[in-house]
Amino acid sequence: MKIEIIKIKEPKLEFGNKVTSPFIKEALLKGCGPFESNFYENIKNINLGIVTLPDKLESIIHWVETLDTAILSDEKNILKYPEFLGTGKMLKCKFVINQKHIKILNPKKYEQLLLISQRHKFTALLELYTEQIESLYGDNKPDCILVYFPEEIASLRVANSKLSIAERTYLERVSQEDDQEQLQLFELSPEEKKLAEELLPQADELLFRSFHRALKAKSMSMPNCVPLQIIRERTFEPDSTVQSLSTIAWNISLGLYYKSGNIPWRLNDISADTCFVGISFHHLKKRGGDIVYASVAQAFSSTGEGFALKGANIPKDQRRHKRPYLLEEQAKDLIEKVVNDYKMRNGNLPTRIVVHKTSKYEIEEERGILSALEKIVPRCELVWFSPSPFRLLKRGQQPPERGTLCILEDQEHFLFTTGYIPQWREYPGPHIPSPIQIGANEDVDIVQAAKEILALTKMNWNSSDGIGRFPITLSFARRVGMIMTELEEEQIPNPSYRFYM
Repeated sequence: MKIEIIKIKEPKLEFGNKVTSPFIKEALLKGCGPFESNFYENIKNINLGIVTLPDKLESIIHWVETLDTAILSDEKNILKYPEFLGTGKMLKCKFVINQKHIKILNPKKYEQLLLISQRHKFTALLELYTEQIESLYGDNKPDCILVYFPEEIASLRVANSKLSIAERTYLERVSQEDDQEQLQLFELSPEEKKLAEELLPQADELLFRSFHRALKAKSMSMPNCVPLQIIRERTFEPDSTVQSLSTIAWNISLGLYYKSGNIPWRLNDISADTCFVGISFHHLKKRGGDIVYASVAQAFSSTGEGFALKGANIPKDQRRHKRPYLLEEQAKDLIEKVVNDYKMRNGNLPTRIVVHKTSKYEIEEERGILSALEKIVPRCELVWFSPSPFRLLKRGQQPPERGTLCILEDQEHFLFTTGYIPQWREYPGPHIPSPIQIGANEDVDIVQAAKEILALTKMNWNSSDGIGRFPITLSFARRVGMIMTELEEEQIPNPSYRFYM
């Protein structure tokens, strides 16, 4: 058997002052600032709102203030988890809380609502929270709102009351079939199964409503809305933290910076005016009573801005090889929406579109996408990838490095988006790294496609590691799908990625 191994270097990102680096913390520790800091000179104030119970307000305010100070790391691997030097030095910003942006939940009413039935409690608590959040959506609104969840709220979920007995039975059967199929195809560990679920339609998303996603869906549907950042006691109370305080500071500061309308970093060495698009599918219930698949496109420009667009609803039996797919006209319409939205946001058409999907393209999908773009975009590349049972064993103690591309018989391509990272001198995972298999239409350079996929795994602004398993074109697809289950059929989901993080 012919095996070729290609090592792809860790892709670089661009930060402030045109500094490039493969590693986020390494770059920001040098004082270059985030990419957005190219557009302002002094320390930028970012206004935060707070919605909380009264007994946690003082702790939350104190914790926000500490984010502008140095926080030492007590993690074992200092290479991966360095100290946090404060938002002023690292992000050229300061988080500010104005008294008028603080909203206190009524504690007596909150305690009373905890005692009623689960279904009524869910709805009543949702109203309690959204009333306070909406009151901050005025002309003088904050840039982002911190919303405190006690543990009983963070874990609160209820069965979807809109489902009939027949619909629930159908979804439960689909959920069981999905579990069995995933285990048979991928031989996944529990952690790997959780990662694979990010890419595949999950029936549980429609079977149950979680308080977290219901609140986000309702809040982002209101006029003049701003993104939310959910925080729990373990976020700001040192005695209850799971991660170190410095790691929490790294991650949440970057998340708040992005949610507040700023770009922390952007892709480097990617051609300008390239638009990356991920196509995914999610269970949805129509008002008429049918369970359907909703098609969604997640699109990202080379500058880093992301947006999500809903496409056609697909009957549940429109499946091939046990996967939903788009008919030609549906694929054409969805890509045309992406191009139009891209032009509206950027002022010009993309010169290149790269489409990602988690299964091979059906002929109808390929025809629809190409016909939509043939006269307006010079180049279109169709790339697919999926989890794989393929494993590569390396001599010595360390597993394959992240960025290893293994080519079998010049036909099959396997990219390790997880693996040993020399910069950190460790493999950040509990199991043997498993690659994703990559395929594409005939005129696509697979090695270049692999480089871009690896680069797009670094575009999750919820994490300061910059090391993801899947590219951002599809890694946040499930979040969009879960929010969509909460919306009315005619509602258009908020397109901005900032609301789904």
